[in-house]
Amino acid sequence: MRAIRIHAYGGPEQLRVEDVPEPHAGPGEIRIRVSAASINPFDGKVLGGALAGGAPLAEPIGFGFDASGVVDELGDGVDGVQLGDDVFGLGSQTQAEHAVLTAWVAKPASLDWAVAGAAGVASETAIRTLDLLGVGAGSTVLIDGGSGGVGAAAVQIAVARGATVVATAGPSNQDYLREIRATPVVYGEGWAERVAATGVGPFDGVFDAVGKTPIAELTALVDDPAKVVSIANFSATEAGARLTTGGDGDKVGALTEAARLLESSQLVIKTQTFPLDRAAEGYEAILSGHTRGKIVLLP
Repeated sequence: MRAIRIHAYGGPEQLRVEDVPEPHAGPGEIRIRVSAASINPFDGKVLGGALAGGAPLAEPIGFGFDASGVVDELGDGVDGVQLGDDVFGLGSQTQAEHAVLTAWVAKPASLDWAVAGAAGVASETAIRTLDLLGVGAGSTVLIDGGSGGVGAAAVQIAVARGATVVATAGPSNQDYLREIRATPVVYGEGWAERVAATGVGPFDGVFDAVGKTPIAELTALVDDPAKVVSIANFSATEAGARLTTGGDGDKVGALTEAARLLESSQLVIKTQTFPLDRAAEGYEAILSGHTRGKIVLLP
């Protein structure tokens, strides 16, 4: 099968589409014929070697953590899904023609394959973080970085839960934030004063979706630094804030909530698609840090 791989860390120029052996579903897993797989910011970090501690890449690696597709293999102990079912969810090395998923839900029939392929990581991350903040009806939350894949999902999910949302983004995305029913604020110098000028608050929680704003500026918005949860600032805990990564949370529960919101159009994910052979262009867009919604690869 064809899959995205690299043989050395670096930029998008390192990406290759290569023929590799097909993966197979292990116990509790399924394999899908991939219809769409998204590129997430974490893929960009892996590509650049940010997690390697300066060591060179020892062997070729693949990319991708979420996808949509048709089930074509069931692992031992799997029930509730059949060969030929349409699903989306979370897995590994999903930027390929076949991929193994470890958490999944049925794809609503009305949902576009590209949107379903973009939903896994963004919605699970958003829901996990909102749950840690206790965001629900009557909550007031600030989402720093509200126009990217995770941030935009978090805005819409929080609004669907009945929360009031202020979100930051660049000047070109202010109208988009209004479209998804957040009070928009331009990020950058003076952003805290602009947040105060909205008249919204006090905040029950702050969701740091991008890791660019100094954590001390975010914790200043709440009465307890633990009410700030970051998915991108790995030094957040030094200031008393919390950091969440992909190892915790109810993944199937989050995907189920996302599927319901997507089907009812309470969650809308904007996508830009590229064929697998043009993956480098998609990665360049992700690495620019100025995307709106999600970048999706179509094998």
